[in-house]
Amino acid sequence: MTPLDADVPMGANGKTVIPLLLGAHVSAAGGVPDAPPRAAAIGATTMQLFTKMANRWAERDCEGDECSSFRDRLAATSVAASMAHDSYLINLASPDHVLRARSIAAFGAELRRCHALGLDFLVSHPGNFMDDRDTGLARNASAIEEALSENPGATVLCLETPAGAGTALGATFEELAAIIDRVDPAHRSRVGICLDSCHVYSAGYDLVRDYDGVITRLSDAMGLDRLRVLHLNDSKTPFASRKDRHELIAEGSLGEVPFRRIMTDERLARVPKVIETPKLDDATATDTRMLERLRGYATG
Repeated sequence: MTPLDADVPMGANGKTVIPLLLGAHVSAAGGVPDAPPRAAAIGATTMQLFTKMANRWAERDCEGDECSSFRDRLAATSVAASMAHDSYLINLASPDHVLRARSIAAFGAELRRCHALGLDFLVSHPGNFMDDRDTGLARNASAIEEALSENPGATVLCLETPAGAGTALGATFEELAAIIDRVDPAHRSRVGICLDSCHVYSAGYDLVRDYDGVITRLSDAMGLDRLRVLHLNDSKTPFASRKDRHELIAEGSLGEVPFRRIMTDERLARVPKVIETPKLDDATATDTRMLERLRGYATG
C-alpha cells in the first residue's frame, strides 16, 4: 500500500486530515541503512535515495542484514513514503542494442533493490530516443514492460518529467502519457509520473503565470491519479530554458508563488513531495531550512 491509498484520520470538523508528505533526497553514503537517520534529522516524512552509485554501471544486490537494517531504521522515523532514483546511465529508449540491453538489466536491478528494501516508488528519467522520436517512445515502453514483467512487486515506477533538452523523451505530459499507454495493461498500474517543478518550468509549462492551466493540462493528458511523486526544485535558469539547473526554493526563476500553490493544492495533498535542491556547505541545515519554508507555505 502506498501513501496515496492509505487511510487517513478525520479532524474535529469531520474533514479528512491528510498528513504532510514532505522530505528530501538524502545521502546513502556509508550504506543505505544510513539514509533513514538522515531523513529523520531533517524532519522528513518522505525520503528519496540512490540504492547504488548513480554514475556507474556496477550493480549490486540488497540482501539480508542490509535490508532488515534499512527497514528497521526507516520504521523508526516519521517517513511515510520512500523512493529511490535510478541510475543516470540508464537509457531504455536507446537504439543501440548493447546500451539498451544493459539499461534494461540495470533497470531491473533497480526494481529488485526497491522491492528488497520495501520502497514505494522508483523515479526514473525517460530515455533519449537518439534517432526517431516515435520509435524511441515504443522502445521506452517496451523496455519498461519487460522489466516490470520480470520483476514483480509493489514498487511503482514514476517517469520523471525532463527539462526537454536534446533528444529526451517525456518533456510534454502527452508524451509521458503515450509511453504509459503503450505499456501492457497488466503492468500499467505500476507506472505513474514524477513531476519536477524545475524541469516542467524549463520545458515550457508556466507554473508561475498559469499554475491552474498546467495542472489542467496534466489532468487532461493522463489524469491526476498518475501523478505519484513531486520533486520540488526552483530553477537557476529562465522559463522555457530547456536546462536542468536546480535552485533553492523561492530563490530562483520560479519564486515563491508556485510553491505556495503546490503546498496548498488539495488535489496534490496525497502526493509525496521531495526536494533535490542544492545542499550548500551543510546538507542537513540547508534541507531543514528548505523544508521549513515549504511547511510554512502549507500552513500560512
